Amino acid sequence: MSEAPTPLEFRVPDSESGARLDQFLVGVVPDHSRSQIQRLFKEGLVRLDGRPARPNTPVRPGDRIFVDVPPPKHAAPASQPLPIDIVYEDGDLVVVNKAAGMVVHPAAGHADGTLVNALLHHIEDLSGIGGERRPGIVHRLDRGTSGLMVVAKNAATQAELTRQFHDRDDETEYVALGWGVVPAGRRIDAPL
Repeated sequence: MSEAPTPLEFRVPDSESGARLDQFLVGVVPDHSRSQIQRLFKEGLVRLDGRPARPNTPVRPGDRIFVDVPPPKHAAPASQPLPIDIVYEDGDLVVVNKAAGMVVHPAAGHADGTLVNALLHHIEDLSGIGGERRPGIVHRLDRGTSGLMVVAKNAATQAELTRQFHDRDDETEYVALGWGVVPAGRRIDAPL
């Protein structure tokens, strides 16, 4: 028996007025590249206010967009008992201090040892939130970057945090401390 598609619904904010529907969806549908979004249109899985939609349709504030996301065709990441630095946790989210060098989610060349693998071990019911490959993940940090990551623990929080990051309601701050004098012609190349 095949898994049913995951229904998603989005309402277009004022800030996205006039944007192409496909470009809007790239910013809000988790785990999907532009080409994957185009495939959803070709398969008839995107509706605008209940009617089949075209990718180049301009969106208007208040438009309701429905997307039926098919189940992933790859293996789900495994739970692994890896150390993670949890800074804050409640019933809806967890804030993790991601170490430099740790990959956020499984990808080519990094099937395990990722933050997602560690989170699946720490949060037992995380696996179905936001897609199998990136459960709970609402933003990312590059492998070489350390810093705080917010992870959703339920679908409602996933949707709200995804919207906030898409609408740039978050505030990102990078801090570096330098000590001493760097001689001319030298550079410091180290993770933040």
